[in-house]
Amino acid sequence: APFEAGTEFGGLGLPAVKPENLERVRLKYRDMAPLKASAGANTTIAIIATDAALGKADAKRLAISAHDGFARAIWPSHMPHDGDLVFDGLTFRAGSGLDASALQAGTGLSVDNGQALGALTAASVSEDDIRTGKFDRAEVRQWLVDWTRPDLRVLLFRGEFGEIRRSDGAFEVELRGLAESLNAPVGRTILRSCDRILGDGKCGVDTTRPEFTVETDALEGCAGSLVLVASLPEFAEGWFQHGSLTWLGGANAGERVSIKADRLVNGQRRIDLWREPSWPVAAGDGLRLVAGCDKLAGTCREKFANMLNFRGFPHIPGEDWVTAYPKDGANHDGRSLRRS
Repeated sequence: APFEAGTEFGGLGLPAVKPENLERVRLKYRDMAPLKASAGANTTIAIIATDAALGKADAKRLAISAHDGFARAIWPSHMPHDGDLVFDGLTFRAGSGLDASALQAGTGLSVDNGQALGALTAASVSEDDIRTGKFDRAEVRQWLVDWTRPDLRVLLFRGEFGEIRRSDGAFEVELRGLAESLNAPVGRTILRSCDRILGDGKCGVDTTRPEFTVETDALEGCAGSLVLVASLPEFAEGWFQHGSLTWLGGANAGERVSIKADRLVNGQRRIDLWREPSWPVAAGDGLRLVAGCDKLAGTCREKFANMLNFRGFPHIPGEDWVTAYPKDGANHDGRSLRRS
């Protein structure tokens, strides 16, 4: 009787040999995942059985102690409104495993961001969902609701999921408010490099042409960011660096990953990815490689023959130009520095 008050149950106290999990408080949301409980399983029903000869007052005291045990072992406990709510055609589950922190509410153009913690369960947000990007940039709304009258409610926060981190059966997600989109740069950036994405409307390169893409298979299974394919001798080493890999088969079918490096080693092509595939790669998994662009003028002209659509400014002066000064014998007549 570890939770008895004084000696109400004869001073039994803790057992002589403590179980390993004795002092671990069971949290309903956290412990649902390993038990594979269903969402909304918030009701706990218990029967207190004893062979002791108890009177009415004694039995009442035992029931009170049992409820105290609920409060110590289950969170939250004894809540009259821990059921699901339904409004606007949506079901808001009481046991969804998400616990939002206090959000910073601001005025004007200030950014309202926050954090949310949750348990990974098959019934709400699973680890597979996060791994495959199912909830990337998912819309989030937080309501203040009178549970007795759901029509009396106030929208406190609206935004989307930002960065998601997962570990030990739980996840932590950044909540980005609507003002977050105002932090994105708008308009063109004056740089020596191109500001477009290879193959978009203003770039104009057709990445489906055979000189820019190829479909092949993984030679070996792997669980990291390295993928081995055939040498593909028609493509120079580094041809796919800064490009993309799209999985056509296997567990990762449909997933697209950026390529960090493209090297030829011992007759094989080693493709290093910026991040690991969501699932282990098996030998024979189909994939598509698309050539990469480093956004430099020389690459646009020589590799893609697309200098007419280059969206950078390769001839703008560098930082050394700011500190430059006239020198005897140097050319100061305003002619081009790159043409004679």
